Amino acid sequence: MFANLISFSMLDSIEKKLYQLIINRLDGDKIQSKDYQEKIIRLTEKGIGGFIIFGGEKDEIKEFIAGLQAASEIPLFIASDIERGAGQQFRNATYFPFQMAVAAAIEKNRPEDILLLDIIIQAIADEAADIGINMPLIPVMDANQNPDNPIICTRAFSDNPKTVAWFGSHYIKFLEDSGLISCPKHFPGHGDTAVDSHISLPVIAKSKDDLMKTDLLPFIKSIEAGAGSIMIGHLKVPALDSKPASLSKKIITDLLKKELGFNGLIITDALNMSALKDFGNVPVECIKAGVDILLHPVDADMTVKELLSAIESKEISENQIDSALERIIKAKERFSKIKKPDVNYKAHAFISEQISDMSITLVKSSPGILPISKDKDANIVFAGDDDIYKSSILKNHFNSEPQTLNSTKWPVAELLIIAIFTSVAAWKGSSGISDEEKRKIIELIKQAKSSIVISFGSPYVLRHFKEADILIAAYEPSEQAQMAVIKCLKGEIDFQGKLPVKIY
Repeated sequence: MFANLISFSMLDSIEKKLYQLIINRLDGDKIQSKDYQEKIIRLTEKGIGGFIIFGGEKDEIKEFIAGLQAASEIPLFIASDIERGAGQQFRNATYFPFQMAVAAAIEKNRPEDILLLDIIIQAIADEAADIGINMPLIPVMDANQNPDNPIICTRAFSDNPKTVAWFGSHYIKFLEDSGLISCPKHFPGHGDTAVDSHISLPVIAKSKDDLMKTDLLPFIKSIEAGAGSIMIGHLKVPALDSKPASLSKKIITDLLKKELGFNGLIITDALNMSALKDFGNVPVECIKAGVDILLHPVDADMTVKELLSAIESKEISENQIDSALERIIKAKERFSKIKKPDVNYKAHAFISEQISDMSITLVKSSPGILPISKDKDANIVFAGDDDIYKSSILKNHFNSEPQTLNSTKWPVAELLIIAIFTSVAAWKGSSGISDEEKRKIIELIKQAKSSIVISFGSPYVLRHFKEADILIAAYEPSEQAQMAVIKCLKGEIDFQGKLPVKIY
């Protein structure tokens, strides 16, 4: 049996043991380079625990992963951030809508919707398994309770912890039943902050009682659902400890392991993020706190040297390392049960389009404006991220030439449509728009006979434009979401989405 092939005897040096604790970055678009391949293979030979993959073409990645697994003495963790399905990272795989869009589309009291949700999750799991990903870093279990959250926002299912827990538990059960290791994140909860932990250390200023009712509730339900791993966020939670969560024994060992009873793998958020830049020997502190896996350190070799030094100085013990390795080996023994599915990528694309159509939410309506006929006298104005809207397909669906907020002349029309494009991305620092853009949009709404404001991204931006006649939430700036909005505006399909967050 595969389980018997993994043992401590394979880890014949302390260095190999330490490499097993690390999941290193792998850039999928670099694997054509001979030098880069050799670098990755060297890490594999040293005993690296696994790789987190960013980017690349799915079939090329699939072949490369298979080669790495064949070359590795111990099976590799192959992780990836695929909250929106494998298409989030890999070309020619399926891109599903954001988690918040899924929650907007699915009515959890309707059996046919639950069936569709299960189909979506199974599709995500099957594509992961087909490509070779055995540790999808999903679902996001943060309850997004701060409208200005720059890094969670539409990645969350909702601002309601019970809703987050319900959806996330579905994801966890399907992923685990497929033999994959689910990874709810970012414990103890990254939803109630306006700071991106890629840039600096967020502070969650709540009492422990409040945390248990809100931020921690989805993670408690994740444990009950059988999550194989949990990711620790780089977050400061003073009610729990003065140290950041990823360096805190009180939060990881005392709260997560002992009080909440989690006995699976504990993985850090990426260690190349700036939240921990002011702290000392981060990898060593993480291990001391009770972490099993160090994700995405800047330099794996340097990390091993730091850990070796800490063992030699007795700052950490080899017993601590062995304890983490026992959990790692136990998790990797499951990989033999992952069956390569027969994946219908075309069918998955259709399902993704269906869920996108169902997610579009009519937040505010006024009679006599919708649907918009082809010959309607309408002006469209783009706002937000110009890198996104400059290629928008909305340009081809209205009579007038689209304007931007920087335009100097505004043609008068019967209807003004303002399309706001925003995105959630690491290191960006914002999921909304500037005060100056808000001011200009409000002025345009006042001048218009009738107005529609559409948010392609954060639904929270709509709270600034209550004076508009119609408000529409689309949750993301993808071409698929834009097409869904066009169909809704023209009356080809109904608005079916329900807002999963409070925006007023």
